Amino acid sequence: MPSEISPVSLRTSIMRSVTTALTSPTRRKLARDAAALSARLRGERPTIRYFHQADDPYSHLAVQMLPRLRARYAADIEIRLVPPPADSAAPDRERLRAYGVRDAIRLARSRGLGFPADATLPTTEAVQRLQSVLADALEQGRFDDVAYAAGAALWSGDHRTLADMATRAGGQAPTLAERLLKTGEEQRAKLGHYLGGMFHFEGEWFWGVDRLGHLEARLAARGLDREAGSPLLAPAFEPSLGPPPEGAAPTIEAWFSFRSPYSWLFMPRIRHLAQAYGATLELRPILPMVMRGLAVPRIKTIYITLDCKREAERVNLPFGRIVDPVGAGAERALAVLHHAMTLGLGEQFAELGLKAAFADGIALAEDEGLYGVARRAGLTDAQTAAALADDSWRQRAETNRAALLEAGLWGAPTFRITGHQAHWGQDRLYMLEEDLRAAMQGAAAPRQDG
Repeated sequence: MPSEISPVSLRTSIMRSVTTALTSPTRRKLARDAAALSARLRGERPTIRYFHQADDPYSHLAVQMLPRLRARYAADIEIRLVPPPADSAAPDRERLRAYGVRDAIRLARSRGLGFPADATLPTTEAVQRLQSVLADALEQGRFDDVAYAAGAALWSGDHRTLADMATRAGGQAPTLAERLLKTGEEQRAKLGHYLGGMFHFEGEWFWGVDRLGHLEARLAARGLDREAGSPLLAPAFEPSLGPPPEGAAPTIEAWFSFRSPYSWLFMPRIRHLAQAYGATLELRPILPMVMRGLAVPRIKTIYITLDCKREAERVNLPFGRIVDPVGAGAERALAVLHHAMTLGLGEQFAELGLKAAFADGIALAEDEGLYGVARRAGLTDAQTAAALADDSWRQRAETNRAALLEAGLWGAPTFRITGHQAHWGQDRLYMLEEDLRAAMQGAAAPRQDG
């Protein structure tokens, strides 16, 4: 008789196989080739579809790249207006909106784009006016000329300019905007996404200026780059890890979840960054969003998984053999981490546990998987067993959750220099490095003056 397989192990095996197939570079290449062939058979020119959300700060940055993309790449750009995502895809919407403005100000500065440094959240009336202006501009074939100026008026609070533009758009513009928003939302859903500021090309999605580098690589691979070999318009940014300034290195707080694939992508890199600057890394583990009552729709999970695969390849980390640790896996890992931190082994266990879940296909819900990770991190089996029998990790997780909300964020990974503003996302580590250098230079300044 064949040996019996426990339900958990069977689930693990199936999940590992499915995610390995989903993130396979071979599958991705076949999907890209099939999408390109299908477009050619339909007689379509290569077309980038861009989905613009009027009240999305990242859309305001993305729209500034449209003329540059048109000039550089031999592809048409089709523009659609879309409404904000549904609540299920935008947890803690008010914190998301406030953080987006703050992050866009910093991102614009990094990329040489325009965004008012004193921007505030727009009113509903102002957003509706902008939607009318953009709808009219699309209808007139003048979107590139109008979108940036009108968006700048929105984000700078220039209500007079925006009202004048809406008046010039005419009385039919609000009705036109409603129609275009509806059709844009339908096409976005049909193609399989939920956010604004998104680019879609032959079956693949790219978020805002942060993922334009991946889109550019895709266009170049299709032979559509008119300036082949030239630097990308929007390359990804990484910490430079240059010589640290003189001065005491501050503490870095790092919130992460064992269910967050982006947490896996950031953990080895933030550890390296902290070590390069001699900074103390304070781990602040939290429960996964779905275990804190925040929904994560399936469409979002699939996009995040595929996006993480591209980003993992970019930063040379393994990714794709996934066993989702939601539920028991996450709780058990948090329990062991709680004890590992008191033993000075927290960073090792956190990194190895995340790697196990998202790269090695190891189930943290199973003893064999969890104990194996703990041993590699330096814990004995007795220490792991003691950790699993102790529920005090829950208070740590709750304290960290409350601190995260107080910092203005809700998800993982989030990080900051203690006392400074927090950043969200593994693609913001270069901003953390900028903060580190500024803080160290500030600490060193009195000694230099003396």
